[in-house]
Amino acid sequence: MEQQTDDGVSPYRVFTRAEWAERRADTPMTLTPDEVTRVRSLHDRLDIEEVEDIYLPLTRLLSLYVAATQRLFRAQQNFLGTEDSKMPYIIGVGGSVAVGKSTTARVLQALLARWPNVPKVDLITTDGFLYPNAVLAREGLMERKGFPESYDLPGLLRFLSDVKAGRRPTRAPIYSHLVYDIIPNQWVEIDRPDILIVEGLNVLQTGRPPKGGKAIPYVSDFFDFSIYLDADETVLLNWYVDRFLTLRGTAFRDPKSYFHRYATLSDNAAVETATSIWRRINLVNLHENILPTRQRADLILKKEESHLVEQVALRKL
Repeated sequence: MEQQTDDGVSPYRVFTRAEWAERRADTPMTLTPDEVTRVRSLHDRLDIEEVEDIYLPLTRLLSLYVAATQRLFRAQQNFLGTEDSKMPYIIGVGGSVAVGKSTTARVLQALLARWPNVPKVDLITTDGFLYPNAVLAREGLMERKGFPESYDLPGLLRFLSDVKAGRRPTRAPIYSHLVYDIIPNQWVEIDRPDILIVEGLNVLQTGRPPKGGKAIPYVSDFFDFSIYLDADETVLLNWYVDRFLTLRGTAFRDPKSYFHRYATLSDNAAVETATSIWRRINLVNLHENILPTRQRADLILKKEESHLVEQVALRKL
C-alpha cells in the first residue's frame, strides 16, 4: 500500500487491524449499537466491533493531537502577548467515491463529541461548494462533476479561513444528493467549533507551485490532521454498482430525483449504466486527482471488500 521515499524508507508506520485495535487502551465506548446504525451510510458495514477496533483508537490518537495543538496555541499566545479567539482543530477526510467517507466522518463526529470535555464538533462536506448545475452545464463541466474544476475553490478557501480565524458564524452552502444540485438560499452555519471535520473527494489535493513566491493556499493547508480512505479499484467499482442498484429501488424512485430516469432500469441495464458512469467519470477522477493525494494524508485506512478496515498506516512524526 505504501510508497517509499527515495532512500527506501516509508513515511508511515503500518498496523494490522489487530495491532491497531490494541491502541484503544482504556478509551470508553460511548456509542450504542443504534447510534452506530444511524451514522452508517448505504452499503457500509459499520458495527460496534469496527468502531471499537478502528475508530476508538483513532479518537484516542486525535485527543492527544488536539491537546498538543491547544497547548502550542496557548504557548504562542503567551509569547506574542495576544488573546486570540480559540482556533478550531480541523480534520480532513478524503478518498474515492463509494469508499465510505461520509460514514467515517459521521462516526468520528459522534465519538469526538462524547469526549469528557464535550467539545463542539461540526461536520461539512465539500459537496456544498460544488458549482450549481446551471454553472456546470454552461461551462461544459457536468461530466466533470466532482473534479477539482467543478468546485468553488475560492469560496471554500474563504470559508475555511474564516473558521480558522474564529469568525462567527460562517456559512457553507447545502448540497442535495436527491436533486443533485446546490439548494438555493440554504446554508449550514458553523459557529466556532472546537473541532471541524471536512469531508470530500479532493480535500488533499494541491496545485502547481505559485510563481514569484505568491501565497496560494490549498484546502489541506487548513487541516491539522488528514485521513485518506483507501480500497482497491475493483472493490470500489463493486461498491459503487451495489449502491446504484439499491438507489434504483429507493431514492431514484422519487420523481424529484435527478436520477429518476434510472429507476425503471433492469438489473443488467442498471449494472451496465453504473459501470459506465464509474469508468467514464469516477475512475478518471480517482486516477487523475484523488489517488495521487493519498501519500499526503496523516492516516490511511485501507478497506477490504467486506468494508472493514484491515490495515492502518500512520505517518511518522
